[in-house]
Amino acid sequence: MNIQEIMTKGGVAMWPLLILSVLALSTIIERSIFWIRFLLKEGKILNRVLETAARNWDAAPKVAKENSKHPMGSFLYGPLRLDNPDPEVFHLALESSADDELALMRRGDKVLEAVIALSPLLGLLGTVLGLITSLGNIQISDLGTSSTTGVTLGIGEALISTATGLIVAIISLTFYRIFQSLWSNQVRIFRKAGSELEVIYRQRWSDSEVNPSAFSGNTPSKFTDTFDQ
Repeated sequence: MNIQEIMTKGGVAMWPLLILSVLALSTIIERSIFWIRFLLKEGKILNRVLETAARNWDAAPKVAKENSKHPMGSFLYGPLRLDNPDPEVFHLALESSADDELALMRRGDKVLEAVIALSPLLGLLGTVLGLITSLGNIQISDLGTSSTTGVTLGIGEALISTATGLIVAIISLTFYRIFQSLWSNQVRIFRKAGSELEVIYRQRWSDSEVNPSAFSGNTPSKFTDTFDQ
């Protein structure tokens, strides 16, 4: 059967399933492109910002701002743009920036969750409606005769919507789990990157109490290649 025949034989439930499949496909493509681009640049940006912060703190905000279109750069730029804040304020800025970027990374999750939940139900609904139509035309006197031959075919066609709904849900669930895994890994990386940046800042803050020029000094980097990917 071609697509047109499947849509026709599957019944009215096939149309909302088609809409859900289009939504799921567009979300999967958009999120896949996002994660590919994100992961290709993340390590380079993170290493560059941390290395610059360790060597010359005053230059770190500029480097982070140049990469602020990337979620990692935007996350690090959040606290770096502050003017010599208290360490506690710096920590809060890190957390707030991380929350914002991690929330944006989950864009599209609600769409996939809705598709995963609704697709099997719509498929089942289509099957039930098809069975009602097929069985509604049978009379007791027709049982065991050739009159019931079409009923078997009708039941088979009614199951098309269930199969379609399950396929859409399975594909959506697969990519949903992949995206969730990537997001969970980013939570760990953001936490580690934020901790290392905060350590650098707190060390600078402590040094500034003894030497006010410490914030503009140069020190060797300890973070090169920490997140090379």
